[in-house]
Amino acid sequence: MVSDMCCHGDALVQRVCQLYEQISNLESLKPSQDVNTLFTQLVLTCMPPNPIDVSKLCRSVQDIRSNLIRLCGEAEGLLESHFSTILGSYENPLHHFDIFPYYSNYLKLSKLEHSILTQHFPHVPSKIAFVGSGPLPLTSIVLASKHLTTTSFHNYDIDPLANSKALGLVASDPDLSKRMVFHTTDIMDVTSDLKEYEVVFLAALVGMDRSAKVKIIEHLAENMNPGAILMLRSAHGARAFLYPVIDPCDDLIGFEVLSVFHPTDEVINSVVIARRSSYAPAGIHSSPLDQKSGFNVGSVKLPNKCCSEVEAFIPLNHGNNMIEELVFDQEQLS
Repeated sequence: MVSDMCCHGDALVQRVCQLYEQISNLESLKPSQDVNTLFTQLVLTCMPPNPIDVSKLCRSVQDIRSNLIRLCGEAEGLLESHFSTILGSYENPLHHFDIFPYYSNYLKLSKLEHSILTQHFPHVPSKIAFVGSGPLPLTSIVLASKHLTTTSFHNYDIDPLANSKALGLVASDPDLSKRMVFHTTDIMDVTSDLKEYEVVFLAALVGMDRSAKVKIIEHLAENMNPGAILMLRSAHGARAFLYPVIDPCDDLIGFEVLSVFHPTDEVINSVVIARRSSYAPAGIHSSPLDQKSGFNVGSVKLPNKCCSEVEAFIPLNHGNNMIEELVFDQEQLS
């Protein structure tokens, strides 16, 4: 009980809990004045840099955070679906993306992710998978149209309506309609096809809690090729009330974590980049391709070891809006 009182006594936590109560009492999370106002207040509350560690919060606030992430995910999906429908009514939807209120954020996030990707993966990938693309696949579209103009993007979502809406956004564009592919399937059912992709993006809201996300990451580690890149979105500080957190040291078994970047501006998500290891952890079996390539992928478990080195990585035009980039390397086999 003491920890609960202590936890709720924090001004930030108190405000988040107040907003959670108001949001959870809404009749609907579809876009409306009330919904927009409350979620804007929530984002503005959680945006400023804050040293809070959500993993150390009391149980009641942990439960509130879990529920809040679910509500944010639902509201985000409804918002994207709403604007995808509007955009789909235009003859050339791609010319009107600026009507989406968070389009500028996606432009910045995509530029940031591309900058980080090119630092660790210098050649242009031929095929990228985006897991959890949704009805408004802005990251894929922005990357394909502005940064990776020859790359094919394979977008995975379990919702057929979301994929139908997304396909409608690029159908009129002669270039993107050829390079954007949509798959209606659960990524956990995708196995050998994952070896086709040099880079896999995992959306922030795929795996709404840590156990679900870790299970997906393990599946990717089992099926991606050694050397392939995994780009993930996480959250840091108070922003972890909005999105799930990935622990680079514990949640990415089977991957070598290359860097972690925490923006401090209006780009909410942290970015984690990792490389599929040449060694697979316990429970992840070597594929015939791994064996043919000479990779030793038995049942050796290699935890990621956090290095003390801090590398100053400031993406172009991102200024000093970052907290840190941590560079990780894997523990060497003895």
